[in-house]
Amino acid sequence: MKAEATESARRILEAGGNAFDAAVAGQAALAVTDFPMNGVGGDAVVLVYNARERKVYSVNAGPRAPKLATIDWYEKNHGGKLPESDGLLAGGLPGVVDAWYVLLDRWGTMSLEQVLEPAIELAENGFPLSERLAGIVAEAHKIHKYPTTVKIYLPHGRPPKAGEIFKNIDLAGTLKKLVEAERERKAKGRHEALKAARDRFYKGDIARTMATFSESNGGLFRYQDFAEYNAVVETPVSIEYRGYRIYKNPSASQGPAELIALNLLEGYDLKALGHNSADYIHVSAEAVKLAMADREKFLGDMDFIAIPYSGLLSKDYARERRALIDVQKASLELRPGAPEKFVINEPSVGGSVRMNLEGNASHDGDTSYIATVDKDRNMVSFVPSLHSAFGTGVVMGDTGIIFNCRGDYYSLTRGEANSLEPGKRPRSTLQTTLVMNDGQPFMITGSPGTDDQVMRTMQTFLNVIEFGMNIQQAIEAPRWSSRAFPASPFPHTMYPGDLSVEARIPAATQQALIARGHKLRVDPPWSLGSNAGILGNSETGVLDAGADPRVEAYAWAW
Repeated sequence: MKAEATESARRILEAGGNAFDAAVAGQAALAVTDFPMNGVGGDAVVLVYNARERKVYSVNAGPRAPKLATIDWYEKNHGGKLPESDGLLAGGLPGVVDAWYVLLDRWGTMSLEQVLEPAIELAENGFPLSERLAGIVAEAHKIHKYPTTVKIYLPHGRPPKAGEIFKNIDLAGTLKKLVEAERERKAKGRHEALKAARDRFYKGDIARTMATFSESNGGLFRYQDFAEYNAVVETPVSIEYRGYRIYKNPSASQGPAELIALNLLEGYDLKALGHNSADYIHVSAEAVKLAMADREKFLGDMDFIAIPYSGLLSKDYARERRALIDVQKASLELRPGAPEKFVINEPSVGGSVRMNLEGNASHDGDTSYIATVDKDRNMVSFVPSLHSAFGTGVVMGDTGIIFNCRGDYYSLTRGEANSLEPGKRPRSTLQTTLVMNDGQPFMITGSPGTDDQVMRTMQTFLNVIEFGMNIQQAIEAPRWSSRAFPASPFPHTMYPGDLSVEARIPAATQQALIARGHKLRVDPPWSLGSNAGILGNSETGVLDAGADPRVEAYAWAW
C-alpha cells in the first residue's frame, strides 16, 4: 500500500532473502509509512504458502482481550458500551511483532536486524508526506487529545503539510531495542536470537513500559497480558470453486464468510449474467448478506467457540441456502442458517444473533496490505491493521507505538459468538486470500477496509476466474459494496437493503438495482477500497503483480 514498503521488500529479495523475509521487511516499513492504517501496535492475519512443504498455513496475530476486560466491567464502569475507535478501552494487544517472529523463525532466512533496517531508516531519517497522508493527519481529530500522540504527529503544534519530512524517532528507538536484543543473543543461534527480540517486546522492558502507561492512563492492559500473548499458526479453511482451492484464515476472522458466499455463487452462471450487470451485482450482494448472517451467528475465536465448518462450507448447505435468494427482490432481513444437518463429527453450535438498527456504527475502517512471492514461489499475503485511522489514537509513552482499536469489535451481549471474554480474540474483519490451482500456487490478494474486505477480495477473485481479467484489470474494475448486515464495530448497526456502487457502474444498472428494492448509494468513481495481488501463470511461469490506483499502492516485479 506504499511505495516505500514495496521498495523495502524488494531490497530484501534482491539481497537474497525469501518471501517471508521480504514480507516482514515490507510490513515493518509499511508500519512506518502507512502509519494511520497499521503499525507496530497493530494486529494482523497472514496466509502463507511454503513451497518446500507444499503447504498453506494461517498465522493469526489478532489481539486478545485483557484479563480485566469483561462484560460486567463495561456494564459497571462504562455504561454497558464500548468506545468506538478511540482510547485505550477500545484497544487490542499488538500482534504484528509476534507475526514477524513467526514468519522469520519458521520460514525466513535473514536476521531481524537485516529486515528491520529499511524501517528503522525510514523512522529515524524520515520520509516526505504525501498529500493523502497529510490529509488523514489533518482530519484525525482524536489524536489532538493525547499529548504523547501530539508530540509525534503534530510536532509543530499543527498537522504536517504534504512534502514535509515526517519522522518517528521514538519508534526507531523501539525497533533498535529489538535489534539490540537479537544481537545480544546471537551466539545462541538464530532461533534464540529472534526469540530474544520478540520476548523483549512482550516480556521485557518494552512490555513493562506499555503496561505501566496503560494503567496510568485508564487502560485495562497489564504486564501479564503482554507476557502471555502469542500469535497462532493454524490450519486454514478452504473450499473448491470451479477447480480452484481458496484458503482463508479460520479463527477470529470474517474471512470464511467469503467462502460461504462463493459456494452460493457457484450455483449461478456468472459469466452469462455479465460482469457488473444488475443481475450479477444483485445475486452477489444477496449471497454476501446470507454469508454475513452466518458470520454473525457462527464465526469467532476458536479457542472459545466451536465453528461447524463441515456444515457451513458444504455444497449441500449452499444449495439449501441458495434457495433463499430471490433474483428479483432485495432482502431486508438478517437470515443466519442452520447447518446442523450438514455437520460431520462436529457439535451443533451457534450463538444468538440480533439486528440492531440503532446507532451509526461504521462499516468502514483502515487497514493495510502487503503481498510477496519469491523465485521459489513461496507466497505471503499479510494484512496488518490499526482498525480505524490511528487506532486508539494513543501513543504508548515513549515507544512511538499506537495500539489497534480492535477491542470495539466485541459484542457486549452474552451468548453471542463474538461476546467479550478475557483472553478472547474479537472476530476480526481482517482476512486475506490464497488460491491454489492443480496443487500449484496461483494467486494471493488482500484489501484494506473493515466489513468490506471480503467483498473486495471476492470481486477481485471472480474478475480473474469468471471474467478472465489479469490481476491489474481485476483490481481496477468498478466495485459494489453493502452494509446490509451488522457492522463489526460497536454498536454493530445494520442498514437493511443497503447497497453502494462506484459511479462507473452505468446509470441503467443503478436504476435496475433500485427497482429490485436495493437502497442504493452511488459513490465517487474510484472510491470503494483498495486491493493488491499477485497472480501466477502456470504455463509461462511468470508472475503478475497488481496494485490499486484508488490509493498509493505500488507493485513491483522483475
